[in-house]
Amino acid sequence: MTISTAKSAFWKGIRDSAPFVLVAGPFGLLFGVLAAEAGLNVAEAFAFSLAVFAGSAQFTALQLMQEHTPTLIVLISALAVNLRVAMYSASLTPYLGDAPLWQRACAAYLTVDQAYALSMVEFERRDDWGTRERMAYFFGTNGLVAPFWMAATITGALVGASIPESLGLDFVLPIAFLAMIGPMLRTPAHVVACFTACAVALPAALLPYNLGLIVAGLAGMMAGAQAELWLAQRAPRTEASQK
Repeated sequence: MTISTAKSAFWKGIRDSAPFVLVAGPFGLLFGVLAAEAGLNVAEAFAFSLAVFAGSAQFTALQLMQEHTPTLIVLISALAVNLRVAMYSASLTPYLGDAPLWQRACAAYLTVDQAYALSMVEFERRDDWGTRERMAYFFGTNGLVAPFWMAATITGALVGASIPESLGLDFVLPIAFLAMIGPMLRTPAHVVACFTACAVALPAALLPYNLGLIVAGLAGMMAGAQAELWLAQRAPRTEASQK
């Protein structure tokens, strides 16, 4: 593994993540606006994004704070919304687990949706990459998105409520998740997990403190695992019948 190869992987991560700047910008801008409306100043809004660096958890916490929800519930709900990152980490460990501790610590901080989605697709495709190149690519996927997210948060906090609601910035979040999930639905089990989670998420949205997301996620994982098990059991029978 040469330095030039790692650099190439890093810049490939930059290029692959470039389209997500179009999402991170408006998304961060919206958070900055809502943070200003909630009473946070520019420094506080920026510190919020810098410390948490997890858009959905930030929006959840901010909404609950505006509703004067107890601090403990705010923390639990934000952690629950971000629980998917633990699953991301488990998936990334076989590829990045051999990296030095400081790199893994930085990667843990930077584990967000677009970085995970892009990295998993690329890691599974590139068998010739070692840990160094994988880590370089992973950092590259945040090389543009993270700075744009921070800059957009500051901009949104500065302009505050002057951005008209007609721009529909709140529609950025579902578009971003759809763009990331689509390329990852590569097997029938993935599709089953996705649509089960979607079906459960609708009625589960009535649960308090955003617990519906956890319920839907668990339902999707169980359905996907069961579908994968059923397909694995069915494959030998199909092969036997064809002989």
